[in-house]
Formats: sequence, C-alpha cells, structure tokens
Amino acid sequence: MSVLAGVRAAIIDLDGTMLDTIPDFHVAINSMRAELGLAPITQEQIALMVGKGSENLIRAVLALDWDAQRVDAAFEQAMDAYQRNYLAINGNHSTLFPDVLQGLSAMKANGLRLACVTNKPISFTTPLLKLKGLDQFFEVVYGGDSLPRKKPDPLPLQTVCADFDLPPSQVVAIGDSSNDAQAARAAGCPVLTVPYGYNHGESIHETDSDGIVATLLEAASLIRSHQTNS
Repeated sequence: MSVLAGVRAAIIDLDGTMLDTIPDFHVAINSMRAELGLAPITQEQIALMVGKGSENLIRAVLALDWDAQRVDAAFEQAMDAYQRNYLAINGNHSTLFPDVLQGLSAMKANGLRLACVTNKPISFTTPLLKLKGLDQFFEVVYGGDSLPRKKPDPLPLQTVCADFDLPPSQVVAIGDSSNDAQAARAAGCPVLTVPYGYNHGESIHETDSDGIVATLLEAASLIRSHQTNS
C-alpha cells in the first residue's frame, strides 16, 4: 500500500460513501412515478441504478415500464418532477454511514485537504452537505453538473488536483463504486473503496482499487500510517 505514501489530500464521494441516500431517492422517484401514472418501485431496484448521475437514473427508472421512444418523450417532464420532489425532501430520509464524521475529522487532523466529488447535481449536493454537517470539512465541492464531464471520467478528479496544486499521486480518491475507481485510475490517483455502498449491483471486490476500507475512519488511519514527511 506504499501507493498511499505522500498522500496530502482526499477526494470523497457522497452517495453510498458518506451518506445512505437511497431512502431519499425512493421517496422522490416514487413521487415522480405517481405523477406519471406509474406504480412505485423498491429501494432495492433504485440502489442498482444510482451513481451515474440524475439523467441516467431517471432514464433507467422510466425504462422499467416504457420503451426508448416513450422514455425520450417523457424524459423532460419526468426530470422536472423528480428534481422538484427531491429538493422538497433532500436529506430528510438519508443517514450518515458509521464513522463518517470521525473519519473526516481524523483526515483533517492529519493535515489532509478534502474535496467532495459526486455525480449528484450541485443543487442537491450543497444543501445536503450543510444539513448533515459535512460542508465544514470540504474546501472544494463538485456535483455531477459542475463540470462538462462527470465520473467515471477523470475530469472532476483532475480539476481537484489542479485546485489543490498537487500531483494526482498525492490525492487519494475514496468511493463506493467502480465509477470512483475508474475515474481515479484514469486521473492517476490512488483509490480506496468502501464495501457498503451502491456499486450497481456488483461486488466491490471486483473493482480495481488499492484497498477496501470498512469505514472512512479506517481510511484515515490507513492513510496516516503511510504518510511520509513530504
């Protein structure tokens, strides 16, 4: 794990890494589906679809019932309904995963600079971080629509490295899915994954990362144990 030697910053994902937001998605998506005359779906179904951004999520949700042509025709109305319903309940049903606040506090105490990079729209992300007391930890926050491309594209991670004026080798990405790992690999960042999030229904053990950490607190300890006086 010497790949973590010299790490001076961390880029942390939001949904499935810091917060269990599936209950929020569940309420907002089923409210949207009701407006379109569709039956409710389960949290388990939704968990398989999140992580690639809102557009992808809503298309996947509509495709459970409709063919591609009808999905295209209804997409704008569905997206508007989803965003309205999500903003109305944003954070009300979501919960912090264990040791998230402790982990972020430990990383800051160890001198790491922190960024949050998520595929969630920034208009959802900013109030959610504030509501859950997470905003205080992050110098930089990028949502899925903050930049021209989102994860698994490396651009958001490369942008954070430039913001921090650090080489990618000194900026570790921490997330719960192959999206995070692919973005990190393409950007040249080391990457740690947590095993409890939403990895599109795939085992996190099949994801190409530099290690699996049970919590963000464990990640902080692991990074600290490899830090050198750089």
